[in-house]
Amino acid sequence: MRLSFVLSEIFSGLRRNLSMVVSVILVTFVSLSFVGAAGLLQAQVTQMKGYWFDKVQVAVYLCNSTSVSANCPVGADGAATPVSESQRTAVEDALKSDEMKSYVAMYEYESPEEAYKHFQEQFGNSSMADLVKPDQLPASFRIKLVDPEKYQVINERFSTMPGVDQVADQRQYLDKVFQLINVASIVAVIIAAVMIVCAVLLVATTIRLSAFTRRRETGIMRLVGASKSVIQLPFVLEGVIAAAIGAILASGVLWAVLQFVVTDRLAAENPQVAFIDPTEMFWVAPLLILIGVLLAGLSSLLTLRRYLKV
Repeated sequence: MRLSFVLSEIFSGLRRNLSMVVSVILVTFVSLSFVGAAGLLQAQVTQMKGYWFDKVQVAVYLCNSTSVSANCPVGADGAATPVSESQRTAVEDALKSDEMKSYVAMYEYESPEEAYKHFQEQFGNSSMADLVKPDQLPASFRIKLVDPEKYQVINERFSTMPGVDQVADQRQYLDKVFQLINVASIVAVIIAAVMIVCAVLLVATTIRLSAFTRRRETGIMRLVGASKSVIQLPFVLEGVIAAAIGAILASGVLWAVLQFVVTDRLAAENPQVAFIDPTEMFWVAPLLILIGVLLAGLSSLLTLRRYLKV
């Protein structure tokens, strides 16, 4: 009897305040979509770091005629002196040394001819391909580190060696990408916070109007001895149901984006990039529903304490 009464009151309240309930669903949907997007963006950053940081290398570029480093002295013709064979051998011997064994997982030498070939493969469809000549690209050692965070050790060891133009950590280019994703996450969180405040206020307004329109019914219930929880429960569940629907819609849209945009399109077109997949929604969706239910429930309870005297 009590359960059927509570259910009838819930559906009655939802029907009477349908427009407000739809508004709560939409605002909750938008706000939790931004919350979920922020979480997924952070998951993408973590995924890319774990994938790319194992693959990035430190490049030790050797002197050529276009170098400007102090390690590359200028000859009589005004051009830098290219690295000599003995200098190149000294760098390679240092990489093989016992001192570097705990830092260097592997390395490979790339000659200027190989560097030019790789450049043409990468920029063959660009006008840049015609502007670069083979002698403008330096020879280099590509080093894979045991721990990518130990770049500074390699930099200190090789940057001052004769014949070395510069030591470059390829992670710095990835860090720029990660920073952009982090900025997008922060923006999503800020928008989500504003929208969540709007959702909370809208839930409170909806519950307040519902309580006002049914004040005669609640008065009769008080007179016949209905408990506080029985009177308040339908109002609370109205807000919770609306917020839960919004959270489910947000989860569905985010899953669709991951499946049809990220997995089916971006991942297929960019197999070299480690994208997150729709399985991430297994932890995002329950979290969004929990956030929506908690916000709606707390907002409803606080509103009822002020406007519904039981």
